[in-house]
Amino acid sequence: MTMLCGAAALTMVAGCAGDNEIDVSAGVGITATRSTCPAVAVPLHTGDITLFDPTTSRDASAIDVVASITNLAPQCNEGGEKVFQLASFDVVATRRDAGAERTVTLPYFATVVQGGTAIVAKRLGQVSVTFPAGQTRAVGHGQASAYVDRAAATLPADIQERITRKRKAGDQDAAIDPLSQPEVRAAVQRSSFELLVGFQLTQDQLEYNVRR
Repeated sequence: MTMLCGAAALTMVAGCAGDNEIDVSAGVGITATRSTCPAVAVPLHTGDITLFDPTTSRDASAIDVVASITNLAPQCNEGGEKVFQLASFDVVATRRDAGAERTVTLPYFATVVQGGTAIVAKRLGQVSVTFPAGQTRAVGHGQASAYVDRAAATLPADIQERITRKRKAGDQDAAIDPLSQPEVRAAVQRSSFELLVGFQLTQDQLEYNVRR
């Protein structure tokens, strides 16, 4: 499976400076505002699914149902030792023929990834989309959730200090971006989590999405 997103980026703020600016009023430093909540995203090529009838055909005329995941909305509770991330989403589907009422059930996955590559948990679910009689468009609703250890999602104190420590002009490391240092980048990556949501595709369906 090809993943679209890497580790969640830090949002940089400092004093009265704007986002992504460095406040130099009292020495150069970065105040890192960083959430322990997992970033939420849809991996590349997994946000759409196409059903064919007959199933063995890949002709455009054989496309039966096309569905897409959209409106992915996170709601996070980071008040305890376990950070809880809930993500709701819509599935918008269209069908070829506006016939009788019809319900289509589609499989999806919710995967927790640490550091951009390590899968630490995966759950499968289903979302149903019901087409009213005479209609070719319908919307279904789904949810995915994840628990992450707060300690694992929190930067070590020494790394946080290296990122936020004020540096004055003339200091040996004044011109060095702490996030460019390998050990700092590695610590940020280890403490970064993502909740990835997408359709649970067959290999054939995934290849179809990649080719089109």
